[in-house]
Amino acid sequence: MAIDSERLRLRPVSPDDVDRLYVLDADPDVMRFVSGGAPTRRDTVAEWVVPRSQAQFASHGTGMWTASLRRHDEFVGWVHLRLPRHSAEHELELSYRIAREHWGVGLATEAAAALIAVTFLSTDTRRIFASAHPGHTASHRVMRKLGMRLSPLSLSAERLSGEQTEDDVEYELLRDQWATTRGRHTADRAIGRHRRANGTIEMTG
Repeated sequence: MAIDSERLRLRPVSPDDVDRLYVLDADPDVMRFVSGGAPTRRDTVAEWVVPRSQAQFASHGTGMWTASLRRHDEFVGWVHLRLPRHSAEHELELSYRIAREHWGVGLATEAAAALIAVTFLSTDTRRIFASAHPGHTASHRVMRKLGMRLSPLSLSAERLSGEQTEDDVEYELLRDQWATTRGRHTADRAIGRHRRANGTIEMTG
């Protein structure tokens, strides 16, 4: 299965993607707010990241999707909806990572918006949340563009301290909130096309 947005094609991650993911994580700028700039080991990608995502796809239909430019089939990064370790039912955690040469043109927002739309329309997910380092302003912008808002947890922590903390900031998007603000009818038509398009969900209009 694949998901097409205006510029991107999303596909479930596979062992063929190991080298692409490894190269992405080898860029210290990409990893600055993830690991302080340290790369991810290739064996970690091959033996843990990819198999774990494939297992979640098999058991729950969710996981990591690679993102490539449709025009050139060029890998640009990934977007991920996963089951949280400690969380309520019917919610997923969003994350994303884009290669540095593709920053600043809205690809993280586009990839995440397409995956969120498909997820809310085709599953019983009620809440999607994401978190970022307080200094990672670009990631905060992505979450706000997706219609996400500061979660009650982050709002409470900020009010209690009276100042910005160094803890990750959590944003959330509720199903009802998304349905109200995201133009559901367009996405519904896209799901309809999916049923006639050989497994590709078209999210472009």
